[in-house]
Amino acid sequence: MEIKVQDNKTVYNNSGKVAHLFQEILSNENEIDQDKEHVWVLGVNTRHIVKYVELVSLGTLDASLMQPREIYRMAISKGVKAIIIAHNHPSGLEQSSEEDKEITQRLKQAGNILGIKLLDHVIVTKEQHFSFADSGLL
Repeated sequence: MEIKVQDNKTVYNNSGKVAHLFQEILSNENEIDQDKEHVWVLGVNTRHIVKYVELVSLGTLDASLMQPREIYRMAISKGVKAIIIAHNHPSGLEQSSEEDKEITQRLKQAGNILGIKLLDHVIVTKEQHFSFADSGLL
């Protein structure tokens, strides 16, 4: 599901801006859905300006689906240069799991094949975030 973003001039070139965007999107959801894991993709052009934001998966309390075909589907159709993936941890803990690390590497490989760079994978909570790029894991 594509999400309309009012500001399409902001340059998303750091994890703090990305986290703030998705924390804001999440805060506008109803309380029941806020307690589920969400997976979003932010597609950007060559200057890191948003071309689209998509909710790819709405999961359960502690799991969500993150498959390359769903992550890159809209990126291909919109012709973006790069993507940033974000997902939330309803638990409030921003640390990445082994599963998060494994899927990030799979998505990076898929992006390399497609010619669409994976810039970052950001995990958000209501108040904090974790960036794979900032942590040297991407």
